[in-house]
Amino acid sequence: MTEQRHHSSIPLAAWQRPLGLDYPNAAIAAHDHGPIIDDGVFHGLPIGGMGSGAIGRNFRGDWSRWHLEVGKHVHRSVWPNQWSVFWQTASQQAAQVLCTTQPDTDELSSWNWNYPVGAGNYHALFPRAWFDYQHPDWPLELVQEQFSPVLAGNLKESSFPVGVFTWRVTNRGSETVRLGLMLTWEHTRAVEAAGLSLQRQHSAWNDGNTSGVTLTQTSDQALSSHNGTWALAVQAPESASVSQWTCWDVAQDAAALWQDFASDGQLADYPTSQKVAADQRSATAIAVTLELAPGASAVIPFSLAWDFPIVEFADQSRWYKRYTRFWGTNGDQAQALAVASLTNADAWRTAIEAWQNPILADDQRPFWYKSALFNELYYLVDGGTLWVDRAVGGPEPAADDVGLFSYLECYDYPFYGTLDVSFYSSWSILALWPELERGEILAFSKTVNDADDTVVTIVATQVPAIRKAAGALPHDLGAPKEQPLIKTNAYDFQDINNWKDLNLKYILRIYRDVSLWNDQAMLEATWDTIPTALEYVHQFDSDGDGLLDHSGADQTYDTWAMSGAASYSASLLICALEAAIRLAQRMGDHAQADAWSEWLAAARQSFETKLWNGTYFRYHTADTDLREVIMADQLVGQWYAGAIGLPAVAPREMIRSALQTVYRFNVMQYANGALGAVNGMHPDGTVDTSSNQASEVWSGTTYAIAAMMLQEGLDLEGWQTAWGAYNATYNELGLWFRTPEAWGIERTFRASMYMRPQSIWAIEHALAVRAKNA
Repeated sequence: MTEQRHHSSIPLAAWQRPLGLDYPNAAIAAHDHGPIIDDGVFHGLPIGGMGSGAIGRNFRGDWSRWHLEVGKHVHRSVWPNQWSVFWQTASQQAAQVLCTTQPDTDELSSWNWNYPVGAGNYHALFPRAWFDYQHPDWPLELVQEQFSPVLAGNLKESSFPVGVFTWRVTNRGSETVRLGLMLTWEHTRAVEAAGLSLQRQHSAWNDGNTSGVTLTQTSDQALSSHNGTWALAVQAPESASVSQWTCWDVAQDAAALWQDFASDGQLADYPTSQKVAADQRSATAIAVTLELAPGASAVIPFSLAWDFPIVEFADQSRWYKRYTRFWGTNGDQAQALAVASLTNADAWRTAIEAWQNPILADDQRPFWYKSALFNELYYLVDGGTLWVDRAVGGPEPAADDVGLFSYLECYDYPFYGTLDVSFYSSWSILALWPELERGEILAFSKTVNDADDTVVTIVATQVPAIRKAAGALPHDLGAPKEQPLIKTNAYDFQDINNWKDLNLKYILRIYRDVSLWNDQAMLEATWDTIPTALEYVHQFDSDGDGLLDHSGADQTYDTWAMSGAASYSASLLICALEAAIRLAQRMGDHAQADAWSEWLAAARQSFETKLWNGTYFRYHTADTDLREVIMADQLVGQWYAGAIGLPAVAPREMIRSALQTVYRFNVMQYANGALGAVNGMHPDGTVDTSSNQASEVWSGTTYAIAAMMLQEGLDLEGWQTAWGAYNATYNELGLWFRTPEAWGIERTFRASMYMRPQSIWAIEHALAVRAKNA
């Protein structure tokens, strides 16, 4: 590897890895409950807006993660999609694909692959990434910045299906350099268009100082997610020239294309418009060529845009994506999007910096935390994200309507808006796009009184159950295999009608959002569902002690059984009752508030007398081997109480003692604090192995516990706990940009690309509250 520099344009908090450097010691997928996605370590930040579909380019340089078909995961390298460079001085020249590997077939074998591993660095700080090329034999400084305009507080550009790629090139040598940069792109969405007859065309264009190529795809189905356009565009410096091969055949023309570019860094222009045969793998290429005197620099911005306006699901329900509110629904605006991206790139970059710089400049926040805080947001783009404007054929929404928004729990468990998990993850959306959080809660509120008597077979028990009972909150807002946003509760691993946490988490999210944003309209829209939700779970207090009684894995830990009252649901219940009482008082329903106050008093007394053991809160009350297990998440209700200003769920000395116990055992006696908080540990220091989930570390739970520790003034404990989750993800286990739900000391993981780690934004909320109260 070469001696590394850190380019001044790249924030110090950006995550960094040498280009193309493998990590053979990465964790591997656990297969306890069927196959789990494991795509290896080569990943990077995606481009694309929220809900527009996404494409991921990894730190080798190839484009390998394809989430353009919303809700579907495709991992394969589309090898023609590459950046390449040519340079020439009076004495030497070279042409190189800027990718540290090569295709595993003879495809494109004539191209010069295998850029040296480690000759430069990849940096990432969502939504921006940088490829800093530092080839030891080149007289060039080459840095490419890539980003999409996912901007805090922005409900327009954050949806745009675009990527901006700004090259900053400098001649560090003593001779004039002729430089060529080429982008090649195959006309594919990397997903099969089953049953469709596709027609494709490539067209070159020039729009003032911007040049590009548009790739058009239509089918024999008028309303298909496969109909739309791509556009590649570049704004060349005044002294530069732009050239393109508008259309080339991947199988037939690759060698000729490379020979053309490698000869002088320029392309011999092909026809400006060309139709593509049905069985042809077509691609396009666009190049910029210029000369740089010694010490001279140039900035060369490219853009990539796509306009595939329809989201389509397995049952053929169709929606228009959010960005179509601003660009129309015809699918012919990729060129205009690409041009707009180049026009607005500087303003978007400035907006990103204005959002992030106050956090990046704060010396009290560790660098690793700043890196994880922003980079975990990748999943809001990459998570099968739905952000739709309206149903195809549906009425035009109101002018101020922000659309419907949700994203997948993960691709292994593909459920939208999973309620027990988004209770943790929703802090990021709440902080950055609160209108979208509001919309998801309102969507859940409309399901409370619904019943679906469809009989399903519960996977874990093989017992039949109805899909959803009236009064029970659904696990999710649906799945891609059905009608998400319409047909809810696609989850069938356990019977959610018996779950103890969903209704309580729903109430707490309402209270949090209403109180933090003073949103009386939201309270009025959801109020009638709150008594219903509480009355439904009250039936589970079988012994009248005020606490809910468990009968299995009937909460978010859906393989870790509880029996009798449990600290997890008890702390949630106390916090939810405190919230509901205040909402009732705000609505003027004092009789309801008084009734809940009586329930609350009984719950508080039982929590302390039945679950407190003098040091921490027991796992559950049943007389089993698990009774005294130290559950990392035992005070989940206190986390919310402290975050949103509700009374503590127990005396402060009990809370601190319990958290310090969790820190001593679940954090520091597990991998010496280097992997986060293991979910369950016996008081003798052995990990609870009664279930796979008991013996796992959950990334999102760890961040939530860290936030609670910081709220309670346990700073050393909080930062160490959070660092363990960061270290496992971005260092030790090689899980960057696919942060899973769970991992273990045996170096396995489960459920990559997961929703819950967004809870790191609860730490940011805790820090903001402390700063406000200081």
